[in-house]
Amino acid sequence: MDEKKLLEAMQARLDSLTKPRGSLGKLEEYCLKMASIQGKVPPKIEKKGVYVFGGDHGIADEGVSLYPKEVSFQMAMNMLSGGAGINVLADATGWDVIVIDSGIDGDFPPDSGLNAKSRFVRAKISRGSRNFYKEMAMTEDETEAAIGKGRELADDAVRQGYNMVAVGDLGIGNTSTAAALLVAAGLEADAVIDRGTGIDDKQLAHKKRVIKEAVVARRPVKNAYSILQEVGAPDIAMMTGFILGLEGHGIACVIDGFPVSSAAYIAYMANPKIKNYLFAGHLSKVAGHKTVLSALGLSPIVSLEMHLGEGTGAVIGGFIVQLALACALNMASFDSADVSGKDVEEQKY
Repeated sequence: MDEKKLLEAMQARLDSLTKPRGSLGKLEEYCLKMASIQGKVPPKIEKKGVYVFGGDHGIADEGVSLYPKEVSFQMAMNMLSGGAGINVLADATGWDVIVIDSGIDGDFPPDSGLNAKSRFVRAKISRGSRNFYKEMAMTEDETEAAIGKGRELADDAVRQGYNMVAVGDLGIGNTSTAAALLVAAGLEADAVIDRGTGIDDKQLAHKKRVIKEAVVARRPVKNAYSILQEVGAPDIAMMTGFILGLEGHGIACVIDGFPVSSAAYIAYMANPKIKNYLFAGHLSKVAGHKTVLSALGLSPIVSLEMHLGEGTGAVIGGFIVQLALACALNMASFDSADVSGKDVEEQKY
């Protein structure tokens, strides 16, 4: 079935349900997009996984965050034991949690993940990125390896049978890296550099200066791979590869907050078609998030003033999409319920 006929069939199904036409609002838009992604009517979400990419960021050495880098490792361990916000929200909304060590500067015990609440993937490319204020963030080999591993994890999502995946982040300094990526890509610096973990005005001014000067010093070519190599990090490069690797597999991808959205934007630079299977789970309280979502042409599903990361906003937004599909799949039709009025252009109850 071609795209036009597919969407017409999905719309006809929605219009046949026992409700006023269009009364489910954006839920109907999500059904149409999911039908396009999966290539079938009605679309279904039967299994979901949130992939949380953890990594440390050398730019944290410049004092751009309130927290020491040790927190990245500690929070990853907390996540593996089921104690993090993402564990609670994922369990409540039916998501598997996959924690990926993309480049955390810490040594996980050999038995990490064996008896954990979350599945653990060892994918360390390096012990974090280099400080891009002083040198290139990653080598060419590291960049390629991180993107390649991300694509392998997309293949993992296919093997797991996921209909929908969410992407989350974990790592001290990652909002600075995310902002630098977007500035290097051409977005306005003052619109995307924000407080991150809650730094004060003086620290914010310092953070802006560091990022602006670093991007000028690195002078990346404006393509996805150059930008990642010069001012990126293994975890964000791995997210980029993961998003790119989902193309053609009929899997919807829900992106979380600012760091994940920066990876999505870099992936979009490499392949604009990825937008066709992306959802923005939420609008983060981080100021730059609205800017990057606008650049991607995505509207957030919810806006809860969250800025936790970990994929927390993505699993909430993705669950709402699942609720939309439940309506399309399980609501009675006018015919099956013997309800009159299906041919009325504007039905009002």
